[in-house]
Amino acid sequence: MAVVSTAMTQQPSSSPLPVAAAEQDKSSSAAPTEAAPESVTTVDFGNAEAVDLVRSLTDVGAMTRLLHECVAYQRALDLRLESLLAQRPDLDRHLVVLAGPRSTHLLDLARSDASLLLSSARSTSELADRVSRRVRDLDLAQSRVRDTLDLVDATLDRSRCLDAARRALAIDDLHAAANAVHDFLQIDARFSRSSDNGNDEQRRQLLDVKRHVESIARKRLTAAVDQRDHPAVLRLVQVFPPLGLQEEGLQIYVAYLKKVIALRARLEFEHLAELAEQAAAAQAERPDFVGCLTNLFKDIVLAVQENDEVLRSLCGEDGIVYAICELQEECDSRGTQILKKYVDHRKLARLASEINSHSKNLLSVGADEGPDPREVEMYLEEILALTQLGEDYTEFMVSKIRGLESVDPNLGPKATKAFKSGSFNRMLQDLIGFYVILEEFFMVENVRKAIRIDEHVADSLTTSMVDDVFYVLQSCFRRAISTSSINSVFAVLSGAMNLLSNEYQEALQHKMREPNLGAKLFLGGVGVQKTGMEIATALNNMDVSAEYVLKLRHEIEEQCAQVFPTPADREKVKSCLSELGDINIAFKQVLQSGLEQLMSTVSPRIRPILDTVTTISYELDDPEYAENEMNDPWVQKLLHGVETNILWLQPLMTSNNYDSFVHLVIDFIVKRLEVIMMQKRFSQLGGLQLDKEVRALINHFSEMSQRPVRDKFARLSQMSTILNFEKVSEILDFWGENAGHVTWLLTPSEVRRVLGLRIDFKPEAIAALRL
Repeated sequence: MAVVSTAMTQQPSSSPLPVAAAEQDKSSSAAPTEAAPESVTTVDFGNAEAVDLVRSLTDVGAMTRLLHECVAYQRALDLRLESLLAQRPDLDRHLVVLAGPRSTHLLDLARSDASLLLSSARSTSELADRVSRRVRDLDLAQSRVRDTLDLVDATLDRSRCLDAARRALAIDDLHAAANAVHDFLQIDARFSRSSDNGNDEQRRQLLDVKRHVESIARKRLTAAVDQRDHPAVLRLVQVFPPLGLQEEGLQIYVAYLKKVIALRARLEFEHLAELAEQAAAAQAERPDFVGCLTNLFKDIVLAVQENDEVLRSLCGEDGIVYAICELQEECDSRGTQILKKYVDHRKLARLASEINSHSKNLLSVGADEGPDPREVEMYLEEILALTQLGEDYTEFMVSKIRGLESVDPNLGPKATKAFKSGSFNRMLQDLIGFYVILEEFFMVENVRKAIRIDEHVADSLTTSMVDDVFYVLQSCFRRAISTSSINSVFAVLSGAMNLLSNEYQEALQHKMREPNLGAKLFLGGVGVQKTGMEIATALNNMDVSAEYVLKLRHEIEEQCAQVFPTPADREKVKSCLSELGDINIAFKQVLQSGLEQLMSTVSPRIRPILDTVTTISYELDDPEYAENEMNDPWVQKLLHGVETNILWLQPLMTSNNYDSFVHLVIDFIVKRLEVIMMQKRFSQLGGLQLDKEVRALINHFSEMSQRPVRDKFARLSQMSTILNFEKVSEILDFWGENAGHVTWLLTPSEVRRVLGLRIDFKPEAIAALRL
């Protein structure tokens, strides 16, 4: 600090920095108590490091800043010194008082009392230390005594356990001996640090007893397992947990369960194989593969459920999972053996080979029939029963594992994977592969047969083919979905859609493709009932088939949603089923084409009546209008002609087909009338006459059809409305913003043309309209 001060005081007086500092000193001396708090420095000038800092400075700005800080620091020191010096008179006065004779006597008394107090506190502290030391020694001695007593008790308890184990062995009570060994080992574990394990005679003797008990338990358990003495096995396996051999006991007990199940499964399989060999003999009992597999699954499930408590007592819930996994190995072995025997017995490989050899011709007309479909259907039902049984068993066991709460996190997924990737599951997939081949063959052959034996059914609007084909498809889809294999569903669905869009659609169109169909329908000028029935039935087949396709799609979608709940599978099914929607559209298009073909045979019989309308005048005066009211010029003739030619077909057609046919007739009549009316001239009464005729047509056809027909006559109705106007400008009350709920189907040019049909409307007024 002295160095810094000297350096600052040696600055030349002409320098502006000291002058500023001096001015600050003068201003601060006027108020010394306020300046002290304002002096804030960033450097501790009372430290030796400040000198090194000053010597290292090279920047003038930094030097200037540090100078100001140093000056402020010096002022603060001066103020502090002045404050301390100002207290000196008070201190001197107090010292004079203390130096008096009375104060000296008081100070001597205080010193003497303080010495006595110090001596008393020191002796008390020493006494407390001695007492505390003795208390600690007593506590240590007490704890040692307690440990010694516990060790003595443990020694006595171990001795009693050893004696109890020996006595139990003497009377051949393995459970009591095992429990005594367990108690000894628990006591020994608690006091293992307080004894010399190597020289502990009791422990050596106990381990000898333990080994003896283990040896006897193993031998007797092995003998009980060999003799399949279930009560003895249950009794002896309970000896293992107290001996610390839980896992060994679990392994032996599960191996025993596997042995029992394997023995029963082997006997049943041998009986099954014997029946399969004798199946060709007359009156021979049929081998029950489903029953054999059911008994195997039943034994495994009962083994897990009935031994739940035993398995938990051995290794908790991990013991249950271990047992399920081990028993699943038996299922993989025996179950696979049963399925292979079934495949060999039914010769599915050879059957599939025969079908695949004709696979290129399966969907072509005239292909070889192949195996008997009735026999194939029996195989399909058997395969379905076997696969459903396997799926139900796997689902039950997997749900059993997932329902356990305190299982090793790695054990659960491993066990679940064992079910999905085991040999039995792989064999099930092979069986499903055979199922798909057989199902496709069965479906194709039965659909072809339904088409081949198609015949008219009494009191039915369709032939037998429609119901037969869709019953076959429905049965096939139900079986495919029951396999719980989405790939088999897709395979069957693909084959069904191929059949529907090719052979079946061709069969639907066969009748309508006959030549001279119109001539056969109206032979001799009247409708032929037999031909009409055949044509109507063919159209009905198309209509009902389109409806059945949608019902089939809806049913498949509902059943798949229950069997395949995952969103990904649902989307796949939905995407595949969209093709059925396309088939529905194709059937409707074929139906529409057939109806139009039927209409082409009816329209020549209606057209002559419509042609007579060209000769009728609509430039009516009052007498002529009155005459038309008395004698209808053409409407009743037209309606009579329509009824004569189409009404007899109504009981032969579905309501949907008949309505569609009526609407085609209406379309033909309306189009022809529009052309005819656009060529005529009208008076106002003529327009009123046309309006009455259009209303009569609407009313009559509304009674003939269940669908609304008014929209078909909309253009004619709007024409008659325009022709009834009093003046040209009246159209503006119904056009544009004034149209209200009316939707005009006539264009502005057509409106002007219709207005031009009125004989009393001036062309200039019509041309002046702004539409």
